[in-house]
Amino acid sequence: MPTTTTTTSTVRLRIEATDLPGRSCAPVPGFPGYTAVQVGVQRKGRPGELLDPVAGDADGAVWTVECTVKPGPAGPDLLGPYVQGGPGARFVYLTWLTPGPDGPALLRRAKLFLDDVPPATLGAAVRGGLLVGRLGLTDAKGHPLCGAVRPPVIAWSAGGGGGSAA
Repeated sequence: MPTTTTTTSTVRLRIEATDLPGRSCAPVPGFPGYTAVQVGVQRKGRPGELLDPVAGDADGAVWTVECTVKPGPAGPDLLGPYVQGGPGARFVYLTWLTPGPDGPALLRRAKLFLDDVPPATLGAAVRGGLLVGRLGLTDAKGHPLCGAVRPPVIAWSAGGGGGSAA
């Protein structure tokens, strides 16, 4: 049963990342390789604008964004400058950039689907004010994680659950 909300409120969305792939990715067939890799949360409609970019060789990364929560037909609906997609299909991009001749160049993007947050977890997060997504950022080939990111690749929880604060 969807968790319902009747008023507009706010919730912090915190993304906690570990296992970053490194600042460079060697070329392999079908992958050109890159250097000076960075990752951050992409602002809606602005692929080159990242919130708190982190070097690809960092020990970990934490990003926190404020979201507005509005009632939706299927339960709470998260909106904000870093939340993309339409109702029932909201997501956040973690975008990988590398320097290019005309400024930062898009390398890859990981799409964190908010519609995969279990309803009970989302309801608890709305009540407590914090939704946390934890994930590793290196794919099976040792490259920056990209594509659709759904559980079990990302674990969603309400509140801190012992994680680091931002």
